[in-house]
Amino acid sequence: MTGKVTLVGAGPGDPGLLTIKGREALAQAEVVVYDALVGEQVLAMMPESAEKIDVGKRASHHTVPQEGINEILLQKALEGKNVVRLKGGDPFVFGRGGEELEKLAEHGVPFEVVPGVTSAIAAAAYAGIPVTHRDCCSSLHIITGHARAGKPLSIDFEALRRTGGTLVFLMGVTAMPMIVDGLLKAGMPPETPAAMVESGTTPRQRKCLATLGTLPEKAAEMGIHSPAIIIVGRVCALSEQFDWFDSLPLKGREIVVTRPRERAGTLCSKLRALGADVLEYPCIETVPILPCPAIDAAIGRLGDYEWLCFTSPAGVKFFHERLDALGLDARALGGVKLAVIGTGTAKELTMHGLRYDLMPQDVYDAEHLGAALAGAARSKVLIARAEVASPELTKALDGAGIAYDDVAIYRTVYASPRSDELRARLYTGGKLCVTFTSASTVRGFVSSLGEGAPMGNVTGLCIGRQSAECAESYGIKTLISQKATIDELVRLAVNKLN
Repeated sequence: MTGKVTLVGAGPGDPGLLTIKGREALAQAEVVVYDALVGEQVLAMMPESAEKIDVGKRASHHTVPQEGINEILLQKALEGKNVVRLKGGDPFVFGRGGEELEKLAEHGVPFEVVPGVTSAIAAAAYAGIPVTHRDCCSSLHIITGHARAGKPLSIDFEALRRTGGTLVFLMGVTAMPMIVDGLLKAGMPPETPAAMVESGTTPRQRKCLATLGTLPEKAAEMGIHSPAIIIVGRVCALSEQFDWFDSLPLKGREIVVTRPRERAGTLCSKLRALGADVLEYPCIETVPILPCPAIDAAIGRLGDYEWLCFTSPAGVKFFHERLDALGLDARALGGVKLAVIGTGTAKELTMHGLRYDLMPQDVYDAEHLGAALAGAARSKVLIARAEVASPELTKALDGAGIAYDDVAIYRTVYASPRSDELRARLYTGGKLCVTFTSASTVRGFVSSLGEGAPMGNVTGLCIGRQSAECAESYGIKTLISQKATIDELVRLAVNKLN
């Protein structure tokens, strides 16, 4: 049976600009064929099970020639696969999407097109440049600045000058001197406002504001390179007034996030919304302990416990997985009070239709949870938590003479994604700003980089004192959030890194 190909416009880089329909198509893909200009965070959305084919398509350099890409799409579809062709920007705005569809149409392969946000509009908007404004222009023109090999630019500069509209040139960095020269020779005034926007919509975005006459010189001084767009027109003069992106408090700040991949989304999205360049580095993974006879036995005698205590969202998740495996649900907890370490764990609890009875008031850590629980408990406590956990919780219960069962329901496994990249940067004197949401993320980070890595080049943004103490033991400089919440950790980043 013949499969299907969906051309998906990935947008210009910001993962938030991928359309809902594009995200849905990507989630269902069995094969993803993608370009070099697709944003890293968009690529991270590819299903783990999908076959991933990098065709490396970038201005002036194609790892796979266009004819080869067309053939890959055809062959994968003929294998009966659901194929997503992921293209930067919009597939039909100088993306050669039409050429790829011609090959599919010739062989009767079903296809669909999901438009994307083009950099011609998005990069300009992120630079504070509205491509249309009724006081400045009445038309918008998008032109390719890329010529076929060995051939001159095929642009009617006279016609463009006469329109009086905003001109946006895509793929025009190399040809920029010729573009400027062509417009000037066509009679466009050299004082016409102009701009170049590099790596538009990403935290690495830079803009060069100039006039048409000075643009080549200023762009060369800044070292502007691909990918970048060229904008010519009176609207460019509005950039400084309308620039919202460069004003974000964490714009351009690189922050490494070490949370497990399944829990990193909230922190990453909040940091990106403030302009940070987020490097997802999930150096730990939480996995359930299976089989786990200890927790199964404890679930079988829940009536013996006054309190059930969770110290992490993972503990809540894996406990409920065991309930389900044993044919039980939340009703089994009807006679048990619930204690949680903080707001993140409480939120996970609500996802299972439950609310906590106890949570520390000010500081969300094992010591304060233990103190609160010791003051509230009158009989036995069940603790469902990680295999390696803080002794402060049970120390408080021991001090109060409260009986408990401390059961390991999951363990933390260290991973090493992209460790070579970070290690190289540290050893060459580079500085890293890293978020730590637990002591285990600290240990996972240090383990991934190996013994002897210069941790003095790392600044740790720590969610609490215990995380900070662990980081300091490795020589990491630390900053500590006022409360152990993601919002406070983000606030710490803004206050200390801005």
